[in-house]
Order: sequence, then structure tokens, then C-alpha cells
Amino acid sequence: MKSIGVIGLGNMGRGMALTLGRGGFAVTGTDASAAARASVAAEGVKTVDTIGEVVQAADIVILSLPTAAIVAEVVAGPGGIIANAKPGLLVIDTSTSHPETTRRLAAQLEAAGMRMMDAPVSGGPKGAREGTMAMVIGASDEDLARAMPVLEAMSGKRVHVGGVGAGHVAKIANNLFTASHLIVAAEITRMAARAGVPTEALLQGINAGSGRSFVTEHSFPTWIMNGKFDSGFTMKLMRKDVRLGQELIGALGLDLPLSAKVAELWAGSAQTIADDEDFNRIVELGNR
Repeated sequence: MKSIGVIGLGNMGRGMALTLGRGGFAVTGTDASAAARASVAAEGVKTVDTIGEVVQAADIVILSLPTAAIVAEVVAGPGGIIANAKPGLLVIDTSTSHPETTRRLAAQLEAAGMRMMDAPVSGGPKGAREGTMAMVIGASDEDLARAMPVLEAMSGKRVHVGGVGAGHVAKIANNLFTASHLIVAAEITRMAARAGVPTEALLQGINAGSGRSFVTEHSFPTWIMNGKFDSGFTMKLMRKDVRLGQELIGALGLDLPLSAKVAELWAGSAQTIADDEDFNRIVELGNR
């Protein structure tokens, strides 16, 4: 039985820890929040107070953290992974992070006799709890083979897109696409409604044709049209991911005007849609 550490027990990390426990792995988790630690412990996962306690016994450590800066602190900061873990540890970052940060941390870990791969996830808290998430993976073939039993236990789809950092490039692209789709879908549903075509009927037509997307097929019926807005992913997190997209575009020296406009709209939405609101609330941007 492999010993797995999970650092970050929020909406996603909690589900991953529970799923791995059901899969027969010995899981130990921690989180900066005592309340998060207590909540996961109440569901049967062993929790500890420090990163050191997690990594000292772990073969593989999974990160599920909100920002690249926090990932860097957890890996290389005082009291972090490098300062406490034994050589041979494999770190799997499932966060949505900056690819250059990932590559830099991977080099620091390698110098300490450890390995790193990025496997950011899609599928939300439900996918994490049920082990049905999708992953885009940046890793060497050797590290991927070593991690595969763990990845298979906690995800339904896995796509290896390249070396370390490539997974984060693909995830940034995915989330920028989703951010764009939500805004466009909101606009075309308003257009059609003004022209006398109800949203439900419009989406049936779109989903039978070439314009369909996850947003039209899943987001609208699951979280938007019924007014639930409870996907488990916040405006704050999607704004962060859209900013990551703009940072990557800028670093590559590209001029992508549509992406720039999407980023402008998401940033401006902070004036009317709070950080803790569901990210699908962006569809209400023009109505507030």
C-alpha cells in the first residue's frame, strides 16, 4: 500500500483524499485551515498539522492549492516539502498554476533528489469525490508510469501533453476557453431571447449543431438555468486562471485580442460579482 500525502483540503483536495482512501491508499492530509483539516478528518482521512508530518512518511504527495505563489511556498518555503521530505518523493501538482513556476520548482526538487509532475484537473468537487476528473499531465514517461496507479484511482480521463509544465499550459488554455464560452453563451442566449427564441429551445438547437460546448451542454442546464450556481468553483479562482492566461500570452510575446477582451471582462466583473460567487455568475455580467 502506497502512502499518499495530500496538501490542500479544499473543495478539490478533500474529494481527492477521500477518493484515494476508498481506493486502498494510506492517505495523510493537511491544510492551512484547521477547520478544513477537522472536516476531512471527520470523514475518515488522517490529518496532521504540518507539511513536514505529511511528507516524511509519503511516497507521493499531491498538491491542491489555489495559486502558484502558495504552491511555491509549500514546495520550497521554510517548513515546506524540500526542507522535510526524503529523497525519492514524487510531487504531483493538481493545482492550476504557472508553467514556469512549475518548471522552476521541479528543478529545485530534482536537485534535492525528488521529482515533480503537473496534473491539473477538471470536473469540479463532484468529480474529485467520485474519481471521475479529467487530467492534463506534464511529466516524464518514467514519472508518469510511477504515478499512474494513483492517477487512475482519482480520475476518469488522463491526457499526457508533454514534459513538466505542459499540463499547466493545457489547463490555462482550457480555462481561458471556458471563460470565453461563458461570456459568448450569455450573449447569444440574450440575443435569441430578445428575438423570441427561449433559451432552452435555443440550447437544444445549438447542442444538436456545431456550436455546442461544455458550457451549452452542461453548465447552462446544471448550474445556470435552474439558478443553482453551485459548481464549487468561484469567480475569484476563474479570474486568477484568466490572469494566468494573460501572463502566459504576454510572456510568449503574442497579441491575442479576443483573449485580451475576455480577460478585461472577467477583471471588470469584480465590480459587480463578488469573489466568492460561483464562476458561472459571469453570465449575469450585463444584467447587474
